Amino acid sequence: MSQLDWPAMMRAGMLGLRLSPHDFWQLTPAELRLMLGHDAGQSAMGRAGLDALMQAYPDKTGDSDE
Repeated sequence: MSQLDWPAMMRAGMLGLRLSPHDFWQLTPAELRLMLGHDAGQSAMGRAGLDALMQAYPDKTGDSDE
């Protein structure tokens, strides 16, 4: 597991985003990254991605009681 750079995250959150300490500590690291725009380049899954997931993990069919 990688270590988080807490001093840099605190500077980015409290100085860069001007979050209060209370608001900063309520966030997860993933939420902070999103607020900072680190994941802005990722787009929603398209039809091809959904088709690939459906092929890899098909719904179970048959007579079994689930």
